[in-house]
Amino acid sequence: MHLAAGTAAGVVILIMSVTGVALTYEKQMLEWSDRRAWTAPSSIDARPLSPETLLAKVTEARPGTTPIGITLRVDPAAPATITLEGNKALLADPFTGAVIGEPSPRLRSFFRTTTAWHRFLALEGTSRATGKAVTGAANLIFLFIVFSGFYLWVPRVWSWIQFKNVLWFRSGLAPKARDFNWHNVIGVWTAVPLAIVVLGALPISYPWASNLAYRIVGDTPPAPASVAARPNDQASVTYVSGGVDAAWIAAQSQIPSWRTMTTRLASSTNAPVVIAVDEGYGGQPQKRTTFTVNRASGMVVKAEDFQSLSAGRRLRSWLRFAHTGEIYGLTGQTIAGLASAGGAVLVYTGLALALRRLVAWIKRRRNADAFEQQRAA
Repeated sequence: MHLAAGTAAGVVILIMSVTGVALTYEKQMLEWSDRRAWTAPSSIDARPLSPETLLAKVTEARPGTTPIGITLRVDPAAPATITLEGNKALLADPFTGAVIGEPSPRLRSFFRTTTAWHRFLALEGTSRATGKAVTGAANLIFLFIVFSGFYLWVPRVWSWIQFKNVLWFRSGLAPKARDFNWHNVIGVWTAVPLAIVVLGALPISYPWASNLAYRIVGDTPPAPASVAARPNDQASVTYVSGGVDAAWIAAQSQIPSWRTMTTRLASSTNAPVVIAVDEGYGGQPQKRTTFTVNRASGMVVKAEDFQSLSAGRRLRSWLRFAHTGEIYGLTGQTIAGLASAGGAVLVYTGLALALRRLVAWIKRRRNADAFEQQRAA
């Protein structure tokens, strides 16, 4: 069963493993690229502009653009990110409001393409559902491969010599023995992180798995999200920035150790200001707090952090970011990336062993047929 599962889903698992390695440090690489696009002022007296002023200057510098959100970082060497309609963005000087340009289009294009391969096998349009179904099924099969492989890797005789053969690489082996050794060693060392990575992907692929995460802890799964009504493309939508400065100050006072702050502008003056304050890199829900601030008074009316979430939402969030390792920061990302690289080697060595087994079987059949022919002659 382990062999059949591996040969059936091996190619898709290989694609997901390789792309998973490429996506390991996506957030850090994008932030590094954005920093290279701009040099912070050398004067220690320089002060960043307020969010409302920054948005106004970007709108003035780029007539016709419609900012719908803004992200600022506490690091003075990092530019501001202005989100525009149409899933676009601009980098801006947080001290002057000058537009720097688009944030690393080539690098973002690379990660978008890699993500498309990882999630949908690069299928487009309506075919994406098919790609997601295939990757989801391959991921489910991979989970079986990991658990069945761990069972197969445990030596039948519990002795140090037997364990040593599957715990470390051996040199001077023939190709078949080498692949078998690599398959065992890498499988043993990556079994636990691979199981976590694969388990974390299940709720992303299947609604039943997401609902199961809630039910495991006795929580009620949320109702399916309804598709929000989108404004008519022909209609002119005005996004309100008023009240953002006061809300920003209120949120900062709550979490002085903030690293990034993000808000999306509302289209109504009656809507509250919602600000996401992050003390991590964006993939650590336990370090993120969402504030809802009254636009008129500037008072915080709601603060939602990780601990205030229901047990089901906490488990669901943990699974989501355990899949990428981000929930444990740079260390977790590195472990998840190494596990994905190990998964790619496991697929290669597994398919190589299966191919050698197939070739040996074909040779045996041919030899048997030749022997029968000789006997008949």
